[in-house]
Amino acid sequence: MSMNAKERLVVIGGDAAGMSAASQARRMRGPGELEIVAFERGHFSSFSACGIPYWVSGDVDERDRLIARTPEEHRARDIDLRMRTEVTEIDVAAGRVRARDVDSGAESWTSYDKLVIATGARPIRPGMPGADAPGVHGVQTLDDGQALLDSLTRARGRRAVVVGAGYIGVEMAEALIKRGYEVTVVNRDKEPMSTLDPDMGRLVHRAMEGLGITMVDDAEVTKVLTNDDGRVRAVATEDAEYPADVVVLGIGVRPGTALARAAGLPLGAHGGLLTDRAMRVRGHENIWAGGDCVEVLDLVSGQWRYVPLGTHANKHGQIIGTNAGGGYATFPGVVGTAVSKVCDLEIGRTGLREKDARRVGLQFETVTIESTSRAGYYPGASPMTVKMLAERRTGRLLGVQIVGREGAAKRVDIAAVALTAGLTVEQMTALDLGYAPPFSPVWDPVLVAARKATRKVRGGAP
Repeated sequence: MSMNAKERLVVIGGDAAGMSAASQARRMRGPGELEIVAFERGHFSSFSACGIPYWVSGDVDERDRLIARTPEEHRARDIDLRMRTEVTEIDVAAGRVRARDVDSGAESWTSYDKLVIATGARPIRPGMPGADAPGVHGVQTLDDGQALLDSLTRARGRRAVVVGAGYIGVEMAEALIKRGYEVTVVNRDKEPMSTLDPDMGRLVHRAMEGLGITMVDDAEVTKVLTNDDGRVRAVATEDAEYPADVVVLGIGVRPGTALARAAGLPLGAHGGLLTDRAMRVRGHENIWAGGDCVEVLDLVSGQWRYVPLGTHANKHGQIIGTNAGGGYATFPGVVGTAVSKVCDLEIGRTGLREKDARRVGLQFETVTIESTSRAGYYPGASPMTVKMLAERRTGRLLGVQIVGREGAAKRVDIAAVALTAGLTVEQMTALDLGYAPPFSPVWDPVLVAARKATRKVRGGAP
């Protein structure tokens, strides 16, 4: 217990998980019972990193629309949120953290009775010449988004290179196309969207080329080339150079766990903090962790995974705040659901890919079907491809990937619920889904895939 009669909860990180935890703990206990101090090293609290590509593209007209709750709003709820203050050390034995004012450099220690670690993720920046040159941008924070917009304003030409073709890469490619740039995507994998199987990634590749994006797959950027003034002019692979007035890094992120590692807290195979179901750091009664700095249990494979998504971060925060506030809540795990879009192409996935299933020793069947978003005769019906994995013999659903136009991405939610419930593909065929010609064919594309998978699992004709 700290020197005060009341307990002190310290939160490291002022975005989704951290401030959700702080807000929920405050709902559970009043200021007279629990003091809450939160540290955020950036300029913004409770912002939507997921919205940055849509702000860059102009779909969202101003930055502040991406801020769910300002520091002033948090403070009005008796949360002592200290902005531009970076925690540099966690002293677990003494129950305190050292923080540094980013602008003045002043340092001080703050004791805690309960600690929440919500340090988020760090963009993977390639260790190559020129990676830090002006005009090369990551897109992890609102500061990053503002810097990119400023760079687009200053750029001499209209050529952009996006490095990486995961979610951030394809979303940033769309944003730059909308801003009138010529866009080249350089991707180290054989197809874009490595969260999909390659055959489904190929559909994304074709669609992106159809939008006027130059796709360079199976290639790795080895250096960033600069002009005499030091600003980016091109990126180079082993085989070619691609001119660029601006470069966006969409290579992915790693858990931001340097603080936790230095404090001796337990990390998993992916470098994320390991917690129990209550989001308590393993082996530490009074420390919780959530958001992009933790690993989560995959309910389909039974393995621990690193899945940095805002949906999970907000749930983690709610659970942590409930537990730190004296209540009880748990986070059971994830099934790996994610959706994205590039212009009018929609991409959804949940569960296991083929290589994931093989890695954990599952035998499975796959089916791929083509259907339409609406009844074929209804105006606006567009093609949709659904791929489904089912466990051999048992028929348990293992994963679904969907690529199509309008109505494709959110259909994956049907499969996410089925995976969470442990349904077989045969059970899925009986799901009572909503139907009318403007919304789907009489057999929804997901159910068409489930019917085909049922026949295949039974050993009948696919």
